[in-house]
Amino acid sequence: MTVVLLSGSTTFSQIHRMERHDSVAHSYNLNPVVVTGSGHHQRLKSTATPVHVLSAQEISEQGITTFDAALTRMLPQVSMAPNSMGSFLRLNGLGGKYILILINGQKLSGDISNNVDLNRINMSRVKRIEILDGAASSLYGSDAIGGVINIITDQPTGSLVSATSNTKVGGYGTLTQSVNLDIYKNGFGSYTSFSHDRADSYQNNNLEYKKGSDTETQETIAPYFTGYRSSVIGQKFTYAPNQHLALNAGLDYSYKITDRPDTREDITGGTDYEMRYKGLRWNVGGIYKFTNRNSLQADFTVDRFRYGKEYDVATKTYAIGDYVQSKKQRTMDGEVKAILGLLPGSTSIFGADWRKDYLTATSGNINQHVYTLAAYAQHEHRLLKDVTATVGLRYTHHETFGNQLSPKAVLMYAPGNFRFRATYSTGFRAPGLDEIYYHYFSVNRGKAQIIFGNRDLKAEHSHYASLNAEYRSDLIAVSVTGFINRINDMVVRKDIPVDETTMARLRSEFPEMTDDQAAKLERYSLYQNSDLGDVKGLQLNVSANIFRGFNLSANYAYTYARNKTDNEWTTMERSIRHAATIAANYHHTWNWYSLHVNLNGKLQSKTYYTSYEDAPGFGIWNINTIHTFRVVKWADIEPSIGIENIFDRVDRRIDSSDRKYALYSPGRMLVVGLRLKVK
Repeated sequence: MTVVLLSGSTTFSQIHRMERHDSVAHSYNLNPVVVTGSGHHQRLKSTATPVHVLSAQEISEQGITTFDAALTRMLPQVSMAPNSMGSFLRLNGLGGKYILILINGQKLSGDISNNVDLNRINMSRVKRIEILDGAASSLYGSDAIGGVINIITDQPTGSLVSATSNTKVGGYGTLTQSVNLDIYKNGFGSYTSFSHDRADSYQNNNLEYKKGSDTETQETIAPYFTGYRSSVIGQKFTYAPNQHLALNAGLDYSYKITDRPDTREDITGGTDYEMRYKGLRWNVGGIYKFTNRNSLQADFTVDRFRYGKEYDVATKTYAIGDYVQSKKQRTMDGEVKAILGLLPGSTSIFGADWRKDYLTATSGNINQHVYTLAAYAQHEHRLLKDVTATVGLRYTHHETFGNQLSPKAVLMYAPGNFRFRATYSTGFRAPGLDEIYYHYFSVNRGKAQIIFGNRDLKAEHSHYASLNAEYRSDLIAVSVTGFINRINDMVVRKDIPVDETTMARLRSEFPEMTDDQAAKLERYSLYQNSDLGDVKGLQLNVSANIFRGFNLSANYAYTYARNKTDNEWTTMERSIRHAATIAANYHHTWNWYSLHVNLNGKLQSKTYYTSYEDAPGFGIWNINTIHTFRVVKWADIEPSIGIENIFDRVDRRIDSSDRKYALYSPGRMLVVGLRLKVK
């Protein structure tokens, strides 16, 4: 495969042709086009910053239809812990608030307990997912301390009209359904999509320990996994009248509601309400190519997100159908970026970004906003025949936390098919409006919860360094990366015991607190800069086209993540020391019929919990088969059938107050699907 530098010398149509070829290749493309690491289009082999790529082809072959499954089943350094408040995402030991999630380079906003609502991502439109480990604030600003996940969406240009329907059904009420309609003619594109995703709540054990006992149990209906119904509707328009100009505008609406058992008097574990989430995101943008190596692009995005409680059980205060909003967020983001070939063998990027965040939280007594202004520059230059250096710097002015500088430096030595990279980068994270201004009071099952923000917080900063060695050819790609990520002034929620003095102040702050609730209150929480984070890791990635039609990949991640609080080091919450993913894929075509067989597994050691019992490790194996029938030249019928969790691995421990989990599978499950495509 020819190594091609795309940045300034490749036209829009060439990029489409190259990426379209990648998506239909019978062997995995070991040198795809990426953009996240450098901020401009390059072949993966040419980028100075290592990037992990999950292609739509690989995701489909593993039978994956949700974003969280794509990350956790294909990347060993990623883990999830789903519940009614969203999926608790972790990358290399660091939680969701340190991970920046982008859609086509623009931030996906709207968090639930510091985790983005991942159900807002329409997987039917994903062309590839790019994952950048470590700090990346020089290009992407705040929140990019632990890494960046960039979802690149598809915009087909090959057919006048094409339509796709994809349905997948499994046990426990799991259903994903997507429908896409694409129109492209004379430079104009219209891309309409609808996706629906649902799953039932389920239990792996219907017992729990009675409060205060480690031996006596009782029956419960509390779900081990919280069911939900989620839908996303999207519309995007593009217009490219010539080789110089391309414009786009898009709108996405998302809706999600949980599906939990209702409160009952005869048994514990039910709830009076469901959590309801709504998101509305729109953007406009364009790119103008002055010459083959010089372009200017601009984007403006508005993202609105809100969630709250929708009652399905009548209470003393609320009737069935009442909605109580918990949090409403809005983000406006405008960016201008120039990509320039100022010198032979070089690419320079200059950009400016303006962002404003709004937060209204009823329970937290917040109605605040904050703006951020930033300017950044990056220069990539080939110093010698096989040596490339990249330097970058971002200046950020945050309304609350003042000025921040985020430098980056990368050196790559590339003899033949080998690559040796050294990276140093910094990251910063401005504390969220909730961490600054929270004045939170809520009652859960008769017990009060109080959280205070802190206006004296400092911004968090990180230093990230990595060494990478890689060999990449048409047949095999092998990569080894060692890294260290040190985070200063980590913002944590610290529990503070309640005494008589503080109780008097709390009763004054929250007069709605009853005597009974006050009697049960043992502690309240305050956000503080108290932690030092230290993450060290090693990653090994191997992908090979063994022979035509048979591909094998294996990935291993070792992560040693720690916190230092009050001069005491502890293992970071929810971190995993060892994890691996393995996938073997076979493909063959006989005239009008094609067969895909994919066997994949995820193996990991125990999950660490600081205040709870550690969750045991596990190994999960899945198999998926896809059968493609070319009925006519313009239509494909593609049924699929697979088995998830072949060996029926399930965590059936009895629930208790000191028990957390890592494996959320309900057990072995048959999954069938049908994909129809007309083009």
